[in-house]
Amino acid sequence: MTAKLTAVRCGALTTVQDAGRRGHAHLGVPRSGALDAPAMRLANRLLGNHPDAAVLETTLTGCALRPDRAVTAVVGGAPCPVTVDGRPAAWGAPVRVPAGAILDVGTASAGVRSYVAVAGGIAVEPVLGSRSTDLLSGLGPDPLRDGDVVPLGLPARPVALPSAAPWPAPPTELVLPVRPGPRADWFSPAALRTLTSATYRVSPHSNRIGLRTEGPALERASRGELPSEGMVLGAVQVPPDGRPVIFLHDHPTTGGYPVVAVVAEPALAAAAQAVAGTPVRFTPG
Repeated sequence: MTAKLTAVRCGALTTVQDAGRRGHAHLGVPRSGALDAPAMRLANRLLGNHPDAAVLETTLTGCALRPDRAVTAVVGGAPCPVTVDGRPAAWGAPVRVPAGAILDVGTASAGVRSYVAVAGGIAVEPVLGSRSTDLLSGLGPDPLRDGDVVPLGLPARPVALPSAAPWPAPPTELVLPVRPGPRADWFSPAALRTLTSATYRVSPHSNRIGLRTEGPALERASRGELPSEGMVLGAVQVPPDGRPVIFLHDHPTTGGYPVVAVVAEPALAAAAQAVAGTPVRFTPG
C-alpha cells in the first residue's frame, strides 16, 4: 500500500494542482493547474518525480500535513518557515518526514503560493486527464479541509537527488509584457498609452481566477456591448470600472468585457507570487 497524507491544518486555501487540463476550453473547462508552474516543476525535480506530478498549492498561510508512512517532501515557491514535529527543516530542499510526524508549512514571508511536493506525487483520481482543483468549474478534488486524507503515488526508484536548487524570489515589482488584445480598438488612444505608462497595484481581491489591479481606469472609445467571446490565459480584460484584470489559470473560457491586451504566459508565474499592493507595470512586448 502507498502512503497517505492527512491535512491537519489547511490554511487559507490549499488545493491539489498539476499541469492542468489543456484542450478543453471549447467545452467550457479552464486549464487550471499550478499558478507558479516553474515552482511546481522544480519541487518535483528535487524529488525525482515527473515535473508535472500533482502537488499541493498553499495560499499565504501554508498548511500542516501528517503522513501515515515515512515520506520525502519539498516545500518551495513562496519562502516560508518549515518544521517537522516542531523542529526547523529546510525550505526549498528535500526533507524526510517520519510516519506520524507533522510537516508544517508556515505563513509565506514573501510571495503568495507555496508548493508541497511529495515523492510519488499526490495521487487523487484524475478528471479529464488532470488532478487539479478548478475553483471556477468545480472539477477535480475540493480544496482541502482539516481532516481530509489524500493518497500518494509510488516514489520513483532511488536516484541521486540534488540537495537544493536556486529559487526565484517573489517580485517586488510585477512587470508584465503585453501584446494588443482583440478589442484594443475599443479603447481610446489615451487609454492605451495609460495602460503601458501608468503604475498599477495588485488588488487584495485577486485569486486563482484573475489578478485584479488598482490604478487609473482605462477609457473606452466604444460604448457598445460585446457578446460573450472566447478568453485565453493571460487575457487582460477590462470590466466597467476600467481597471485591468489579468486572467489566471481558473479563468472563465468566455467573457463579455473587452480584452485590451494579452500577457505572455511565461510572465504569469511571477503574477502568481505578487502580494496585494505589489506595483504592476504593463510593457509592450
